[in-house]
Amino acid sequence: MESTSENGLQLASASKRLVQRMFIILENRLQLVMVEAQEERERIMLAIWLALGAAVFGLLAGISLTAVIAVALWEHSPVVVILVFTVLYAATAAFLCIKLIRLQRNWQTFSGTLEQLKKDHECLEKNLI
Repeated sequence: MESTSENGLQLASASKRLVQRMFIILENRLQLVMVEAQEERERIMLAIWLALGAAVFGLLAGISLTAVIAVALWEHSPVVVILVFTVLYAATAAFLCIKLIRLQRNWQTFSGTLEQLKKDHECLEKNLI
């Protein structure tokens, strides 16, 4: 009878250790998610500010260049000058849209957390099965 109660105590102790370890792993993973969320937030804010600055100053430069070229070539053919700029701007906009779509398709958020969770899953499968 003593052997059964001893086995029960060992099983309870092992179960308690397993639960404690699972909570420690869960806590570590949550901390990793929080760190990566903070890094993503900072990276996104930096990207927004840089894109906004580049857009504003690029727009100013484009307006200035367009005005200079249009004034210089206005006597030859105003319609051709405006048409060339329209085609140039439309092509640039299409190129940038394609780049943005590719960037969004390849964007990986929380890749470190997901990788670690996959490793944890594999480890649990090996040890529990």
